[in-house]
Amino acid sequence: MKKIEMKDIVNLCQNRGFVYPWSEIYWGLANSWDYGPYGSLLKENIKNLWLKEFIRKRTDTMLIDASIIMNPKVWEASGHVGGFADPLMDCKECKARWRADKLVEELCEKNPEIEVPKDFSWDKTENTRLDEIIKELNISCPDCEGKEFTPIKKFNLMLKTFLGVTEDGSALAYLRPETAQWQFVDFANVARTSRRKLPFGIAQVGKSFRNEITPGNFIFRTREFEQMEIEYFVTPGEDDEAFELWKNESERFLTQVIWLDSEKIRFSPIKKEELPHYSKQAWDFDYKFPFGWGEVETLANRTDYDLKSHMTASKQNLAYFDAVNNKKFLPYVIEPAMWLSRITLAAICDAYTIDEENNRAYLKFEPRVAPIKVAILPVVKKIWDLAKQIYAQVSEDFMCEYDEVGSIGKRFARMDEIWVPFCISIDSNNFEEGNVTLRERDSMEQEIVKISELNEWLRVRLK
Repeated sequence: MKKIEMKDIVNLCQNRGFVYPWSEIYWGLANSWDYGPYGSLLKENIKNLWLKEFIRKRTDTMLIDASIIMNPKVWEASGHVGGFADPLMDCKECKARWRADKLVEELCEKNPEIEVPKDFSWDKTENTRLDEIIKELNISCPDCEGKEFTPIKKFNLMLKTFLGVTEDGSALAYLRPETAQWQFVDFANVARTSRRKLPFGIAQVGKSFRNEITPGNFIFRTREFEQMEIEYFVTPGEDDEAFELWKNESERFLTQVIWLDSEKIRFSPIKKEELPHYSKQAWDFDYKFPFGWGEVETLANRTDYDLKSHMTASKQNLAYFDAVNNKKFLPYVIEPAMWLSRITLAAICDAYTIDEENNRAYLKFEPRVAPIKVAILPVVKKIWDLAKQIYAQVSEDFMCEYDEVGSIGKRFARMDEIWVPFCISIDSNNFEEGNVTLRERDSMEQEIVKISELNEWLRVRLK
């Protein structure tokens, strides 16, 4: 069987309306992408499933929508302004720019026999030591294979902007690099107005921005991306139990809700020496993409670090009052943080299927994440108006596509390629009798269904 490569995924996505190069008519912008009609729907379906599982079906989580630009003091208190940086170095031969820690990580990932220096930690190793490790491992530039690099420097990932009419220090602000900090800054407001008792979670879905040194691998690493994060506040001492519960919930969502292949998912604890300074415990959830393993979620026990930092910097009381025990304290926080953009890519890679017999590829989505659930296909031109009546009826409950161009066989093939679960073909004889023909994608079987029962028939099978 042919090995699937990222270029195959990219080609299908561009040719079938999932993802386009950004600003393509102006020659694009490096590693920037737009989601097309089907990619947008796919991403929205995954997001809506997440909202259903973790907001709608739970009594202990709430959804907020915070601004992208916050007071810059938020990012000073959180440590992002001073410490949110990557080790940057340039190849002296071809001038390509690289993250030094990533080159070490990727070399060891591809060559398990290489012993990584015991003092290497991808986010903690000092620049001078990282320079030495690059030389010890004889690492070369991925572009030109040169082995001479500039000294490593720290590069802050925060994207700057300016508010108002001046561009000086007084107007400096940042685009948020994560969606999490609002939940901490306004924790006291949410606790007061929601009247929730611990444990409870504050969730957010939205865009974040990072000035990545080496974006790449299609939509996996970009400067603009979407996250789905929950800050789950618990009483200290109950955090370990809550961590295990959220680990199970994360695994269930990835493998049983959006149905990613469990053999391509791995869950691994982050070593103690590699934990961020604020974290008591953390796990990475990785998916095996064609380019290798890549992180799609991190689950972290952030302790009370964030609330304590913001309380100290703002001099505002963010403590939680436990009315039952008549005491105030800072809760611990369990954070399941998913990358919506990366999980969308994982769903596309997981669905990519090669049909060697017919020399083609298609996307075999789980029906609940499929961008289009039902296609409406009139057989002949004279019943287009009738077919649009069916579209109006079915689209009340399901995302549909209407297609009247080309032979019915070619239209079936097009819908099969993007894995539309059901196609409805309409001809005048059936319509006059109050029926339509339903074609199921996986089995290719066809069934006559009454128009009056059509939505319920689909609802049962798409549940």
